[in-house]
Amino acid sequence: MSDRKQFVVVMLVAALFVGWLGWRGFEIISLNDLLKSDDRVASYPYQHRVLRIEGDTAIMSSLHSHTTSTQRALTAVFPAMRNLNDSHRDWRKAERELANIQARAGNVILGASGISRVRWELDENWYHLQAMKSNYDTGL
Repeated sequence: MSDRKQFVVVMLVAALFVGWLGWRGFEIISLNDLLKSDDRVASYPYQHRVLRIEGDTAIMSSLHSHTTSTQRALTAVFPAMRNLNDSHRDWRKAERELANIQARAGNVILGASGISRVRWELDENWYHLQAMKSNYDTGL
């Protein structure tokens, strides 16, 4: 194969790859726009979002995981709750609300074409940004 033909083949493959990446990015943006269009999901202080797509599975951000408790998640979203007793009724109410919003966000994404599963992943980046904001706000 001549250098010219080889170059054309490599550029064609590169163009297809870039097009595929662009389509995946567009798909993620569209799914996140769906979440923003749902009033209940969009009005919650933490914005659930699609991080990436793997086949027919949408990987979505979550505030809690098996290593991060719901209580830590809720105190990050609602700092005033740090002062509440563990058995305070506001904890249960906030836990139910977070669960309902997360389930609703998942259902919104499951309603989109091409998505048949949702997998939740801890949003470590959000926690990092919150810590930086907290340090900035306190002047550290």
